[in-house]
Order: sequence, then structure tokens, then C-alpha cells
Amino acid sequence: MTAPGRRSSTFTRLLRHGFTDASGAERLLEGPELAPLRDDPVLLEALGGTADPDLALRGLVRLLEAQPTPTDQRELLDTLIAAKPLRDRLLGVLGCSAALGDHLARHAGDWRALVTYEPRDLHPGVAEFERGLAEAGDPVALRVAYRRCLLSIAARDVCGTTDVAETAAELADLATATLRAALRLARAAAPEDDALCRLAVIAMGKCGGHELNYVSDVDVIFVGEAVKGADDAKALRAATRLASHMMRICSETTVEGSIWPVDANLRPEGRNGPLVRSLSSHVAYYQRWAKTWEFQALLKARPVAGDAELGGQYVAALAPLVWQAAERENFVADVQKMRRRVVENIPVSEVERELKLGPGGLRDVEFAVQLLQLVHGRTDVSLRSGSTLDALQALAAGGYVGRVDAVQLDDAYRFLRSLEHRIQLYRLRRTHLVPEDEADLRRLGRSLGLRSDPITELTREWKRHTGVVRRLHEKLFYRPLLDAVAQLAPGEVRLSPEAARERLVALGYTDPAAALRHLEALASGVTRKAAIQRTLLPVLLGWFADSADPDAGLLNFRKVSDALGKTPWYLRLLRDEGAAAENLARVLSAGRLAPDLLMRAPEAVALLGDGDGGGLAPRGRAQLEQEMLAAVGRAESAEQGVAAARGVRRRELFRTAAGDIVGSYGTEAQPVEADQGALVDRVGGAVSDLTAATLAGTLRAVVREGWGDTLPTRFAIIGMGRFGGHELGYGSDADVLFVHEPWDGADEREAAEAAGRVVAEMRRLLQVPSGDPPLLIDADLRPEGRNGPLVRTLKSYEAYYRRWSQVWESQALLRAELVAGDEELGRRFVELIDPLRYPRGGLGDDAVREIRRLKARMESERVPRGTDPKLHTKLGPGGLSDVEWTVQLMQMRHGAREASLRTPRTRQALAAARGAGLVSEEDAATLDEAWVLATRVRNAVMLVRGRAGDTFPTESRELAAVGRYLGYGPGHVGDMLDAYRRTARRARGVMEALFYDT
Repeated sequence: MTAPGRRSSTFTRLLRHGFTDASGAERLLEGPELAPLRDDPVLLEALGGTADPDLALRGLVRLLEAQPTPTDQRELLDTLIAAKPLRDRLLGVLGCSAALGDHLARHAGDWRALVTYEPRDLHPGVAEFERGLAEAGDPVALRVAYRRCLLSIAARDVCGTTDVAETAAELADLATATLRAALRLARAAAPEDDALCRLAVIAMGKCGGHELNYVSDVDVIFVGEAVKGADDAKALRAATRLASHMMRICSETTVEGSIWPVDANLRPEGRNGPLVRSLSSHVAYYQRWAKTWEFQALLKARPVAGDAELGGQYVAALAPLVWQAAERENFVADVQKMRRRVVENIPVSEVERELKLGPGGLRDVEFAVQLLQLVHGRTDVSLRSGSTLDALQALAAGGYVGRVDAVQLDDAYRFLRSLEHRIQLYRLRRTHLVPEDEADLRRLGRSLGLRSDPITELTREWKRHTGVVRRLHEKLFYRPLLDAVAQLAPGEVRLSPEAARERLVALGYTDPAAALRHLEALASGVTRKAAIQRTLLPVLLGWFADSADPDAGLLNFRKVSDALGKTPWYLRLLRDEGAAAENLARVLSAGRLAPDLLMRAPEAVALLGDGDGGGLAPRGRAQLEQEMLAAVGRAESAEQGVAAARGVRRRELFRTAAGDIVGSYGTEAQPVEADQGALVDRVGGAVSDLTAATLAGTLRAVVREGWGDTLPTRFAIIGMGRFGGHELGYGSDADVLFVHEPWDGADEREAAEAAGRVVAEMRRLLQVPSGDPPLLIDADLRPEGRNGPLVRTLKSYEAYYRRWSQVWESQALLRAELVAGDEELGRRFVELIDPLRYPRGGLGDDAVREIRRLKARMESERVPRGTDPKLHTKLGPGGLSDVEWTVQLMQMRHGAREASLRTPRTRQALAAARGAGLVSEEDAATLDEAWVLATRVRNAVMLVRGRAGDTFPTESRELAAVGRYLGYGPGHVGDMLDAYRRTARRARGVMEALFYDT
């Protein structure tokens, strides 16, 4: 007897052998069932070798308890000790699978299925499994026989007799035999239906690919034909009844549970289509209606049950269509879209534990392999395998995938599939989630041979393999392209030029010959530049392919590389800065504006990094003005000073555009900006601040050159329109008013001439042809418009507004704000116009009618001919004009009373109107959404085309690029236009109610 407070030697031995509940195990070992083996070291050693010794011991005791007689119990114990193959198999299964332990406890004689250890039992095929299921005469018996066969597969798996690929193939063969047995039972139950039709069962998915899981839906497609002399319609109905019954036999839950669901949703039209179709109906559907993913699914199609001849005809008829799928328009975009949709549907809380669908998971490998099969399998029949691992090996052998990459992916895929198998085997439940419970993780780790520290080792290996997949699954497409042009790896089988062109076309490149020339120029040679670019290009090419214009992205990268490739900091930036390379790829492939700005001074690429470049956050007006004034101060002439200021403006425009693109597209490090209004405000504020700083610098340069430190007159620049409202877009002119006031004692004529010369010189210098974009100054909102003087004194403005001002001018002054020059003069100008734009007592009825009349006339006269008004972002229904005029009418009516309305900014004024109860929460949100969307479209058009526009582009690639900026993936341009019309239509309804009081 063990002394109190001391552990028995058995307890210590149990802990040493891996038991976690040593006390419970000790009690079981001392029980009557195991009395004959209590002191046998062989049993303890065998239990300690299992994934979960506690689970294995409990399962063994239950199995012994279930034996019907003492003789059966003694037979089991004797065989267990004498036959090592049985011991390893039985205890291995019991230590991995609680579900199979339950089965053995219910069917106490099935342990004998693990005794036989002949060579023919090591790798059974369909025929062997069919023999194992042959005596099953009903669905319940079929389930028992199925699990008996599953026992032997699991035993070979956990003992290492078969590897993961062989196990998956055996599971697929068992599924094939089970489908045949289920169809046999269905036919026997309805011989009259069987006599009318021929029915073929086509396995799809993992069953078709010979790589099934322990617990998985078995995907199938049914093909039916009438027997000779039978009516076609009746035959199809009969075939449908047989197919439905076969599915129920496998799927329905009985006292023995179910086998697995049979899923026919991959058939033409999915759940909405007929369960069984004729061969000709299948062919017609795939020729006319099938989507890219349906051809991708057909890669794994394999006849498994029913009429073998009909099944063979099905595969033969559809195979040519499968290998033409890569020639379809938007082929890669469709595949990528499906992959994104799969990832997006994973709950956020599960994405990091998702083995199959998560980042770096099994589906990444499978999608990559299938895409390459479809691209190159047209001309290379060696690639036409349904098995992922076989196809990956064939891709490597043919030079379509780098050999090292293929080996790493093969290792990762095998590990992840093994982990998936062990997770499912425990409860025989369909799951792809890595568990969080430590006991489960410990069992999984030990089942995979990780015994020192199972949980830590398992986590490390799992993360390592998913990291490999994440790193390689995109590069898989592009690295062989570099080897093809750079000829770097001796002994590697390379892509042929034709195969390289095929792959580039499939990946969205419209000029593959030019793309290959760019790749050759970038990747060839032994320089440090070429070496770094060879490392980066596989990833960059993937990012370019994710844009609407991959060709432009690659060309622009070559231009930047040619300009900066010998600059050490540039290569260091791309190699070491985490976000820089992806930011650069997004910017170079998103349209013309940002690359054009970058090409004029490529060193601005430093802004794309995480470090000293300052990042992509816009700089404030004070900081910008300080830099521009300092640059002007160092210049020897006004022309040089303004050129320096324009250079700063170009760099900052690039910073703003790049930040906008990255925020709109999103990157691995930075998700898409969720608040679209914040993006619009950031761009509008940044471009407006930049314009104001540029005008301040230009004013200083002109004054200094012509008059030294001081003009003979005070001088101020008032921003108007979008400029005054902090809402400038990339292509906007600067709407301004110029105001001056002679200093005391100064000659008024001389002061006026000086002010006029300043304005003329500023306009000239800001438009001098150069590599920097011009800044156009528009003063047409001044009194008397184009017929009036460009610059007036404050008194002249006062006299004009007192005597001649019209209601539209008061409305325009709502956006007036000082942007440069004399602050005190600017403040007095604002004080002068406040009574005009916020009239005491509000607007009179005549003024309201005049504003409405002007708005109606503008709508009818100013939309360009040939333009769809519903898509015109400025003047169309629900566009910028509708929202702004509605807000401005409220400002003029109520601004004198509601101080919060006195702002030049549209969105701020709208929020203030909502806060004051002038517009409902819902209507304000509708107007705000429409204004933000219309502004985003205008910004997108400028970014994509490099020139301003108020409507969507008509050229398909440009339209797709606008869609990408707005968050619409490939193939969703129609959705984008529909969404714009819908948003604008709602805003127009609100506008008519508020503006016209309808």
C-alpha cells in the first residue's frame, strides 16, 4: 500500500508515459477488465505511444466491457499483447478518435477488422472497400460497415503506414464504394425506375480529386439518359428519384448516425437547377451559361458510380471546355473574386484558426494550383490531374512552378492536410478550425509526432507552414516568368516563351510581349539592383495584376527603377520598408495622375515608406507655407522662387494622391479606409491647403522681386467655390477674388497698378510651362465677372455689393474665405460680406424664387450634349450641385440666426443644419452620402485619366479603374453605376422636397 502523501510508482510511470490524468488511469488499470495485464510493461508502453494515452485507455476499457463473453474479452486481451500490429493500430485509433472509440464500444467485434496485417491490406482500393460493404442490405447496416472500413483507414493513418495523400485517396475510394452501395440499395428499392434509365454519378471536389477528408460533403453531379425505347422525360424523373434516394441513404441520420452529406450543388444552376440532367443538357449549359468557377470545379470531375459508359461520355464531352476556360474574358479576375469572397465570408473571430479558407490555408494552395492548371493545361496534358499534390508535382516538372517553391508548398500542404485530418478524426465532425483547448492541441501535436512540447511545437509548425503558403501562393504565378526571361537557375526547367505569354495574358496583362521585355530589363544581370528586383517582382506583379491596368503598373515600375535603380536608399526602401513596395505597386497601377507626378521627380517615392519620408499623411497649411516661403526666400528671382514652390506643390500632390489610392485600395498593412467621407475631406483639405500655400509663396516671390518687402497697398486673396470650402479636387482651378487697400498716404493709382501687376504676374508664373502641373487661377466670380477688373479695393467691393449685388453673388460668397495675403484686410472683407450671405431676417420670397429659377435653368442648359445626366456628378440629378444648392439655401435662410451654419464647407454646413433641426437625420445622411460619392467619382476620374471630368469614363479599362478606386472588384462596373444612380436618385428626392418645397 502506498504511504499517505506519496505517489505510487505506477502514478509516476503514468505521468512519464504521457498521461495527464494519472489518478484516473491508475484506477482503470487496477480495474477487473485489465487485471490480467496490470503489470505488463508492453501495454503501458503502447498506451504512452498514442496521441492521448488517457483517451486510449478509456476507449480500451469500454471495448473490453462491451465484449459479450469472458471468452471474447480474453481473446481481445491475448491478441492485444501477442500481436504488435493490432496493438499499435487499435490503441492508435483509440488515442486519436473518440468517435471511433464509441463505434467500437457499440460494435464490440469490429476490432477484429484491425487484426489482419497482410500486404494486400496495406493499400486497399475501391474493390476491397466494395467487398467490405457488400453485405450491407439497408442504410443502417451500410453505416456500420462504412465505419468498420473507416477504422482500417484511420489505423493505417495514425500508425504511419500511409501518408496523408494515400489516406486521402483511400477515403475517396471508400466514398466511391459507399456511393455505389447506396445506389445499389436505391435501385433495389425502385426496380421500375432502374429499368427506365441510365444514371451516372460524377464525383467532384475532393472526392473527385482523390483527396477526401475524414468528414466532408461528397460533391456529385448526376447525368441521366433513357434506356432504349423509354420516354426521355419519364426516364429523367426516374433517374431523379434514384439520385434523391441515394443521397438520402448517405445523408440521413439513423440510429448509427449519418455517413456524410451528398452535395449536388455544383450542378448547372446550383440548387435552382434540376438534380439530374441529360448529357446534352449538361453540354449545352457549359457551352453557353457556365461561369469560370464551374470550369474550375470540373478539373476534379470523375465518374464513380452508376453507368460507367455514360460517366465516361460526360467527362469526354466537357474536358475540351475545361481547357478553354482560361481564354474567357475576366478569367483570372473571376478566380480571384471567388477566392476573396471565400475569405470575406469567414467570421473575423475564426479567420486566424481557419485551416482551409484562412490566409495561408489549404484553399490558397488549391486555388493557385488550379489556376495554373487551367492556364497551361490547354497545351500540356501532363497537368490534367484532379489531385492537388500530383498537379503541383507536374507543374514543377514542366517548369511552370519553381522546384524549390513546389517542394515547400508540397510540405506545407501535407502538414495542413494532416492537421485537418487529425482534427476531424477526433469527433468525426466536419470542421477546419484549429481548436483553442489545450488538451485538444496537445493531442493533435502528439498525433503528428511532436512529443517534446506538443502545444508549442504544433503552433510553431502550423504558423510556419501557413506563412510559407502566404508567401508563395501569389509568387507561384510570377517567379517562373522571371526565370524564363532572366535565365538564372541552372538546371531548372523554364517556361517557354509561349507559356510565359499565356500566363501573363491569363493574369490580366494585355501586352505580354512588352511585359516580358520589362521583366527581362528589370531582372537580368548580377547587379545588386537586379537581385533585389528579382526578389520583389513576384510580389509586385501580383499587386499589379490586382489592379485595372497591370501593364501600366509594370511599365511605370520600370521607369522608376531606371531613374532610381542606382540610388542606394531606393533599393533599401523597397527591400526593408514593410509598406513601401506594396504602396508603390498600388500607386503605379491605379491610373495616370500619381505616376505622372512621380516620374517628374522620382525621389518622391521615399514618401511611400514607413520611415523618414514623412509618410502619406497630408501636411498642414502652416507647415507647407513655411516650406514654400523658405524656398522663395532662397531663390534669386521670382521665376525661380515660384518654380520651387510649384515643385513642392507637385511633391505634395503626389503625397495626397498616393495616400488616397492606398486608403481606397487598401494594403496588407493598411485596410481600406472605412469612412469614405473622411477620405474626401482629407483630399479636399490637403489640396486646398496646398493651393493656399502655393499662392502665398507665389505672392511673396512676386512682391519681393517688384517692390522689395512691401507693396504700396495691402493685398489679400479670398478663396471662393471649392477652394474656399476646403473641397478642391486634384484637377480643380483655384477660384479666387483679389482685394487690396492702399496704405495710408499711398497714391491710389499707383497702388491699383501695383495690385494689378501682382495678379497678372502670379497668374503668369503659375502657368509657365514646366515639368510641374500648372495652377490655374479663376477670378470669374468677381463683381461684373469677366468684364470687371481683376482686383478691386475693399471700398469698391463695398460699393458694388451695396448697389449692384445679385442674389447669386451672395450665394457664391457663402464659400468666401481668406487664403493668402493680408490677414486684417481679409478679415474686414469677410465682415463686409457676412450681411449679404447671411441676411438678417433670412431670404425674401423673391430671392428664394430667383435662386430656384437659376438652379432650374442651370440644370436644363449646362449638362453637355451626349452625356447621360443621371451619371453627371456635378450637374446631374442628385449630384454635387443639387446637394450644395440645397445646403446653401438653408445657410442663406437661417445663417443669421444659426451661427453653426456659417461655414464655407458643405458637409459641415449640412451637419449644422441637421443639428439645428432644419433637415432630418435620414435626409441629411442621404445628401451627405450622395455628395461624398460624387466627389469620390470626380477624384477617381482625375487619378485614372490624369485630367478632370464630371462623369464616368467610357473606356472600359478606365471605368474598371474607377470601380477599383471606389471598392468594386473586377466585373462589377455595372454594380458601381447602379449604386451611383440609386444614391443620386435618393438625394434628388430629398433635394426636391427641401429646395423646391415639394
